[in-house]
Amino acid sequence: MRATLTLLLGAPAALPASAQTPAGNGEALWKSRCTSCHAIDADRVGPRHGGLIGRKAGSVPGFAYSPALKAAGFTWDAARLDQWLQGPGKMVPGTRMFRTVGDAGERAAIIAYLGTLRG
Repeated sequence: MRATLTLLLGAPAALPASAQTPAGNGEALWKSRCTSCHAIDADRVGPRHGGLIGRKAGSVPGFAYSPALKAAGFTWDAARLDQWLQGPGKMVPGTRMFRTVGDAGERAAIIAYLGTLRG
């Protein structure tokens, strides 16, 4: 039992880095990848991220969205954010957003963090 428990507890160290990314790391990942354009409660180059999940795309009052994102017609949820972070221009051609997050574990951590932010 002890050997099994040790193996189970030690197993994450043997996983690839992408699989080790805990949801608690989402804030650090968001800060390192997103804050050059976004803030939680203020619009910058990109719109605020507070309250993003559950908000209609292109709907922050006063933010100058691309016509493509204004017309997108969907509401942000985890699945849409995952798709968006893989390729914003593929998801919404004509958007101004260009940054991608290729690692699925990092995307999941960032999305989990965004889910904690209230608008």
